[in-house]
Amino acid sequence: MNTNSFGAVAYERIGIVSDAPTPDKSRDAAWNVLEAANDLGDLATVEACRRVIDASLNGTLASQSDLHIVIDYFR
Repeated sequence: MNTNSFGAVAYERIGIVSDAPTPDKSRDAAWNVLEAANDLGDLATVEACRRVIDASLNGTLASQSDLHIVIDYFR
């Protein structure tokens, strides 16, 4: 393995492990939670997930309360 490929892999892993809320991560999490909440009939969570996804697609920030619902759903 040369140093260039190691650096690329290490850089990608840092991004994956990081808990920093980025639009892509929050959107991905919202899609996962949306599927689970939809299966369970949790309409309030479905709406929060839709707002997070819409905000991410529009390039705006999602509300902190909606992000907390998405992030804490599986805890």
